[in-house]
Parts: sequence; structure tokens; C-alpha cells
Amino acid sequence: MIVHVSAGGVGIVSGAAALSFRKGGRPHRAFGSVFSISMLITAVFATYLAAVVPHHGGNIGGGVFTLYLVATAWMTVRRKEGTIGGFEICAFLVALAAAIAAAIYSVAATDNPALQPDGTPLFALYVFAAVAALAATLDLTVILRHGISGTQRIARHVWRMCVALFVGTGSFFIGQQKVMPAFTHGSPILLALGFAPLVLMVFWLFRVRFTNGFGRSAAAT
Repeated sequence: MIVHVSAGGVGIVSGAAALSFRKGGRPHRAFGSVFSISMLITAVFATYLAAVVPHHGGNIGGGVFTLYLVATAWMTVRRKEGTIGGFEICAFLVALAAAIAAAIYSVAATDNPALQPDGTPLFALYVFAAVAALAATLDLTVILRHGISGTQRIARHVWRMCVALFVGTGSFFIGQQKVMPAFTHGSPILLALGFAPLVLMVFWLFRVRFTNGFGRSAAAT
């Protein structure tokens, strides 16, 4: 638990720093590397804790999917443009399995509320299934096109890293308010901090996809 929480804290700080710098720049790459490593550690230990702590087995999917998001986001900018390999095929299978499992689990939890992970609202399970299905669909698109390049490549990297960061901020600022001072419970500030990665994701996706100058420089990196 100490390793999980510590790595998650580093991930939140480094992820926020990475989002503050221009995509492709040296500071962004440095903080992005720290974020990737810390979130991978966080996800591994989250998966382990979900497996051994009673009534938290449903969170195993969240840990595995976070690993998937970070790994595919990292590989997107490491892979040569317009190419794919075995990693992309395996990633697609992981996302597809996560989407199917999440859909089945969501339906089962609807009929039997006892299956819901502690503190996880039912609608969040359906959202998770939808995001996993979207990720699998986009992975399949990349495979069928034999890779992507330019702004599409950068956009794929951005949204996956931002969603992974949201897993961290949402889990801490929204999901762990019970460990914070009572007067902060339900605070709009905590909600804003939790959802900030999604807001920044929209900003960066718009800038990457619709700002031509940025698109050319990002693709060149």
C-alpha cells in the first residue's frame, strides 16, 4: 500500500507537470517518463491489492486497464510512424477483453449490488466498459491502417496518458476523501482537481488536431 500510494503521488505530480509543457519538448518528455514509470508501478500494486483485499476484486480490471493505457500511450510515441507490431495486436486483445469483462461485470453488478467494488458507483462500471470498448475500437483501427502518424499519433498518446492520469487524480481527490479533513469532503475544489486531467485532455486534443502549426511541430518530434 505504501508503494502504491507513493508511486501514485509521484504520478499525479509528474503528470500535471508533463501537461504543463509543450508536447515533444524536453521537459515534457522528462516528466512524462517519470509519470509513465510511476503509474506503471501504481497500477501493478493496485492490481495486486485488488486481488488480495476482500471485496475489491472488481478493481483488478482498473489496474490492468491503467497498465494498458500507459503502455500503449508510451509505445505510440516510441513506435516509428506508420508501423505496427505484435505489441499493438496484444494491446487490442487486452482492451477487447477488458471491454467484454467490464460489460459482463456491469450487468451482473446491476442485478447483484453486492458485486460492486466498495465505493464504486454502478454508472462508473458502465463508463469503464465504454472507454475500454472505445480503446479497443481505436486499436483495431490502428492495426487495420498499419499504423498512424502526425497529429493522430500525438492525439492517441495524449488521450491515453490523460485518462491514466485521471485514474490517479480521481482515485485520490474524489475516491479517498474519507482520509482528508472533514470540511473538505464534497468540496468543489477536490472535484475540480479530480476531473482536471479530462479538461486538459480536451484542451490538448483540440490544440493538437486543429492547430496546424502545433501539429507540424509535434509530428516532427
